[in-house]
Amino acid sequence: MNLPLLGGLKLRGRITLSVALLSALSILSITGLGLSFTRSTLSKQIHATLKAEVEGLKDLVERTLAEREASVRSWSEDAILRGALLFDTFDKSDAVLAGLAKNHASISGFVLFNEKGRAVSASSEALLKAFQGREREVLETAWYRAALEGRFTANGLTREKDPVFGKRVLPLAAPVMSPLSGARLGVLLAAYDWSQVRDVVKASVQRAQDRAQGSFSLEVRRADGTVLFDSRPADAAPLVRPVSEETTNGSDVRDVGDGWLFVARLDASEAYAPLAQAASAALGMLGFFLALAVAGAWWLARGIARPISALNQAVTHVLEDGDLSHRVEVHTRDEVGELATAFSRMMEQLLQTTVGLQQGTRTLTGAVTELSKATENQERNLARQAAAIQETQVTAQEIRETSKMAEERSRAVLEVTTRAEEVGSVGETTLGASLAGLQDLHEKVGKLAGTILLLGNRTQQIGEIAQTVKDLADQSNMLALNAAIEAVRSGEHGKGFGVVAREIRALADQSIESTDRVRELLEDIGRSIEATVKMTEKGQHQMQDGLAQIKASGESLRELTSIVRDNAGAARQIAVAVSQQNAGIAQIFTAVTDLSSLMDETMQGVQATTRATNSLREAAERMETVARTYRA
Repeated sequence: MNLPLLGGLKLRGRITLSVALLSALSILSITGLGLSFTRSTLSKQIHATLKAEVEGLKDLVERTLAEREASVRSWSEDAILRGALLFDTFDKSDAVLAGLAKNHASISGFVLFNEKGRAVSASSEALLKAFQGREREVLETAWYRAALEGRFTANGLTREKDPVFGKRVLPLAAPVMSPLSGARLGVLLAAYDWSQVRDVVKASVQRAQDRAQGSFSLEVRRADGTVLFDSRPADAAPLVRPVSEETTNGSDVRDVGDGWLFVARLDASEAYAPLAQAASAALGMLGFFLALAVAGAWWLARGIARPISALNQAVTHVLEDGDLSHRVEVHTRDEVGELATAFSRMMEQLLQTTVGLQQGTRTLTGAVTELSKATENQERNLARQAAAIQETQVTAQEIRETSKMAEERSRAVLEVTTRAEEVGSVGETTLGASLAGLQDLHEKVGKLAGTILLLGNRTQQIGEIAQTVKDLADQSNMLALNAAIEAVRSGEHGKGFGVVAREIRALADQSIESTDRVRELLEDIGRSIEATVKMTEKGQHQMQDGLAQIKASGESLRELTSIVRDNAGAARQIAVAVSQQNAGIAQIFTAVTDLSSLMDETMQGVQATTRATNSLREAAERMETVARTYRA
C-alpha cells in the first residue's frame, strides 16, 4: 500500500516512520485503555465517596431532628411547666427553661405560650420581652398551628435570620397538656440553632480538604429546590462542571425533614485531578518511548538499507552499461546477504542465457523469413479458391430461394385444394341432411293437413251439439214459462215453484246466449281451418317443387366434389415432387456452405499463421535487440 506520507521517502525513512507510528499507536492505545480504566475506577470511587458523605449527612440530620423532636415532647410534659400554665406562676418555669437552654447548646432559646399565643415564660428575660405584643403573629405562624395539631413542621425555617433570635433557627413546638383533664394548656417553643448543621458536616468537609478537594460541598434542600443549607461560603464561585450525588430523607424515621434532598457536590477538575496527573506522566513516558523507538527504527533501517543500496547500484550499472560481468559484494549473513548471493548467481545465469539467446536469435530470424514466404504463397492460392466457392455459394443460395418459393406455393395450392375438398364433402353431407329433413317436413305437413281436416269435422260436430243444447234451452224456457203460469194459478202454494221456474228460465236464457257465442266461435274456427287447409296444400305443393330442385343441386355438387378430389390428388403429387426437389437443393446448399466454412477456417488458419509469423519476426527482432543490449 502506497501511503501519501510514505510514497516520497526512501526505504530507511519509511521503515523509521512506520516503526515510529506503530510504536506510537501501540503506546497510545495502551495508555488510552489505562486512562479509561483509571477514569472509570476513579469515577466510581468519587461517586461512592460522595454517596457515603451525603448518606452520612442525611442520617446525622435525620437522627438529630428526631432526637430534638423527642426532647421537645418530653420537655413539654414537665410538671413545673404544666403547673405554671395552670396556676399562672412562672418563676419556677423561667428557671426550668433557663436550665434547659444552658444544658442544650443546640437550642437558641425556649418560650412558653398560653392558648392565646402570649409568651408567659422564657429561658431569658430578653427573649420574653421580644415576644410581648406579638400574640396575633404567633397564632399565625406555621409552627404554632402545627403544635396545636400535635405535630412538628419545618416551614418556620427560612433563608433569613429570625428577627427575635437573631439567627436562622428551626422552630420546634409541642403542646403542653393538662395531666388531669388532658386539655391543651399552651405551647412550648424550642428554637433549634440551624447553624449547628455546619458543625455536623465539619468532619466531612475536613476530609474533602485533606483530599485536596476544596470545592466539596454539602447541601440540604426542600422538595421544591429551596436551599436550606450549603456548606460552601456564600461568596464562593459556582461550580463549572459539578459531580454530584443526592439522596432523599425518607419517611422510615418520622421527622420534620421528611422529603428533604441532601446533595454532595464536587468540581470535576478537582475530582479527576489524579487522572490529569496520571495523563501527564503517561504523555511523558510516551515521548520517551517514542524517541527510543525512533532511534531503534533508524538503526534497523540503516542495517537493511545499506546492502539494498549496493544491489541497487549493481542493477543500475547493468541497465546503463549492459555489463553482466559486474559482481555485488555484501558481507552479511541475513536475508539481505542471501539476496545478494542469489543476485550474483542470477547475473551469471543471465550472462549464459544472453549468449545462447544471441545465437538462437540469428537461427530464428532465418527460419521466420522462409516461413513468411511459404505462408504468403499459400494465402494467395487459398484466396482464389475462396472466391470461387463464394460464387458457387451465391448461386446455390438463389436456387435454394427459388425452390423454397415453389415449395411454399405448392403447399398453398395443396391447402386450398384440401379445404375445397373438405368443403365439398361437408356440403354434400349437409345437402343430404337437408333433403332428408325436407322430406320429413313434407310428410309432417301432410299429416298436419289431415289433422286440420279432422279438426274441421270435429268443429262441425261441436256445432251440432251446440244446436242441440240450444234446442234444449228453448224447451227449458217453454217449460219454465208453463211452470210459472201454473204457479200463478196455484196461488200461495205455487210461489216456491214460481221462484224455481224463474231460475230455470234464467238459466235457459243464459244457455241460449252461451250457445250463440259458441256457434259464432265455431264458425270463426271453421273459417280459419279452411284457410289453413288451403295454405297447407299450397305449401305442400311448393315443398315438392323445392325438393326436386334440391335433388338436382345435390347431383351437381357430387360431380363438383369428384372434380375437387381429382385436383387434390394432383396437387399432392406436385407438392411431394417440389418437397423432394427442395430437400435435394438444401443438401447441395449445405454442402456448399460447409465447404465455404471449411475454406473460411482454412483462411483463418493461414491468417493466424501469418500473424504468428509476424509475431515471431517481431519477437526475433526484439530478442536480437535485447541480445545486443548486454555484452558478455
